[in-house]
Amino acid sequence: MIPRYTRPAMGAVWSDQNRFQQWLEVELAASETLAEQGVVPAEDAKLLREHAGFDVDRIFAIEEITRHDVIAFTTAVAEAMAAAGHASSSRWLHYGLTSTDVVDTAQALQLKQASEILVEGVKKLREVLKRRALEFQHTVQIGRTHGVHAEPVTFGLKLALWYSEAGRDLHRLEAAAEDLRVGKVSGAVGTFAHIGPAVEEQICERLGLTPALIATQVVQRDRHAHFIAVLATLTAGLEKIALEIRHLQRTEVREAEEFFAKGQKGSSAMPHKRNPIVCEQICGLARVVRANAQAAFENVALWHERDISHSSVERVILPDSTILTDYLLAKTTNLIDRMFVYPARMKRNLEMTRGLVFSGQLLLDLSAAGMLREQAYAAVQRHAMQAWEAEGDFRAAIEADPEITALLPPAKLAETFSLERQLRHVDAIFFRVFNA
Repeated sequence: MIPRYTRPAMGAVWSDQNRFQQWLEVELAASETLAEQGVVPAEDAKLLREHAGFDVDRIFAIEEITRHDVIAFTTAVAEAMAAAGHASSSRWLHYGLTSTDVVDTAQALQLKQASEILVEGVKKLREVLKRRALEFQHTVQIGRTHGVHAEPVTFGLKLALWYSEAGRDLHRLEAAAEDLRVGKVSGAVGTFAHIGPAVEEQICERLGLTPALIATQVVQRDRHAHFIAVLATLTAGLEKIALEIRHLQRTEVREAEEFFAKGQKGSSAMPHKRNPIVCEQICGLARVVRANAQAAFENVALWHERDISHSSVERVILPDSTILTDYLLAKTTNLIDRMFVYPARMKRNLEMTRGLVFSGQLLLDLSAAGMLREQAYAAVQRHAMQAWEAEGDFRAAIEADPEITALLPPAKLAETFSLERQLRHVDAIFFRVFNA
């Protein structure tokens, strides 16, 4: 059983403590690289590494006065250096940098951390989907198009489909995360006026990042918009899973159902209720991630070399989107892992129309036996509509029609109405999916 989700890891990524810690890592990487270049005294870079620190509450207290978060941060670090007896070394902190050199590069580190958690979440979901797909590989179910009975499928095929889509989500997520693994230390308008490109490369390498080939004051936001769009696509897939289970849980269908615990209550007014609340939560919260994607696209266009209209938005959409995606991955994984499945009900629903769902195969077999397709379609549809409207036995009506039995004797009709024939390629589909 998947443990209850509490999201401590993802929450920690976006904590103030971690945000400022990543700022500090960028500052220290810059000081140490500049020390290697002979710009910053090596001893001062060493002292910064050993003694630079901050107190989150102190940063916020300073920001109340400065109205500038990075200045508040560097001031708090300078105070920590002074308290350690190394005030003079703090003059090399933030040397040659502009605020966004630090913020954007540090944000890349946070997004790298967040992406690693999400990648693991998708992998766990796929593990559960694969296990349950194999469990129900040959569990026969009616397929539905437009919500109406179509032709037989298996429940395992649904799960295999979701597994395959989650694989594409994984590929897109890893690619988008890699595209965001960039830093920039190119200054106020991206011209390297104070620190050269070679130094930027070394700073980024120290941090495990790739330098942006070109930037303004900021890393360009097409990268972030694409990343949030990938999360929106991923969570839309989770919504698709939840929506299908919601449909299958409807009273008149009841082929699958989300876990309902002993002692759980579905309604304050109706004691019989077992509602798909987890599925509905997944469907609802996926909308929030999609809405955040719109905000991310709005962040792409900034004034000239930079404005800060994107900054306030990202403080909301980046934590919210990654936290929500992590939450929805865990919810969906748990949903699939503990889902109740009712094969007997699936079989009963499949047989409800008494052979009607084999009309397509009957049409083909009559055509193959020599009947013109238009004539075959008319004959099959006539019996189908009568069976549909009167809730009659479609197969019995077909077997009593001399025009049809003249072409399709009993043995051939048995093949026409064969589930095994309809589903003979299930194993081949599974091989495609799980051995790709």
